[in-house]
Amino acid sequence: MPLIMMTGLPSSGKSTRAKELQQLFEERLALTENQHRKLSVQIVSDDTLGIPHSAYATASNEKNARGQLLSAIERLVSRECILIADAPNYIKGLRYQLYCVAREVNTTQCVVHCAIPVAEARRINEARGSEGYEPALFEELVMRYEEPNPAVRWDSPLFTVIQHEPDEKLPFDKIWDALVERRAPQPTFSTAVKPAIEANYFSELDRVTQEIINAILESQRSGVPMSHVVVPGTKEKVQMPGRSLTLPELRRMRMQFTKLNRHMPSQIDRIAELFVNYLNINL
Repeated sequence: MPLIMMTGLPSSGKSTRAKELQQLFEERLALTENQHRKLSVQIVSDDTLGIPHSAYATASNEKNARGQLLSAIERLVSRECILIADAPNYIKGLRYQLYCVAREVNTTQCVVHCAIPVAEARRINEARGSEGYEPALFEELVMRYEEPNPAVRWDSPLFTVIQHEPDEKLPFDKIWDALVERRAPQPTFSTAVKPAIEANYFSELDRVTQEIINAILESQRSGVPMSHVVVPGTKEKVQMPGRSLTLPELRRMRMQFTKLNRHMPSQIDRIAELFVNYLNINL
């Protein structure tokens, strides 16, 4: 059953809301008389996986942490479990990949955004002392954070909770309807009409991804170590993993990405951005 992605700034209260969601689901399921009663509710978090805050301080450690999270979610997501991903989920590329995981097992998903002013999150983080993020890492994560956008499918349906409002409650009934009852929220103007697949989408998918692979290989031929590679079609940069990428490896990544996006087409002008995000998560 559903995958719920928690997202928000560090120290924005994601874990507190995740536990609240778990309790609300368990209480509702206990009162349900239909097939939903047998569903379990689980939380996957940095804490449950033993991932420390310091894992986000370096690119290599962060990559390993993301890999642990993805592996755990792929293993646990199913039609018998409501899974809450209580992790930073602060970049859109990761949320996109989690969305793909949910789609592959034909289950619903949503994003719960714990919105909070940076100053308030900073105050809470400082008050947590040794349990909080190191100040420099906190500021770095704030700079990297990419807020969810309800106009894109991997961030929709999106439920925002204003954390600094004392009486703010989780919109649980709406979350339940969207995920368990599969009742989609009322569409906004930006999402009400979905265009048909553009006629040249599949040829552009092949062309754009191949051009990015070619750009990476060409950059490596210089023999100069680099932290990132600029590729055509997007402002996003490919973050290099500290080693040379082989053609078979890149071909495999391209094949996996194109397979996903043949089933779930995107806008042509977003192909390059999505592919770069996919590479940055998986390389």
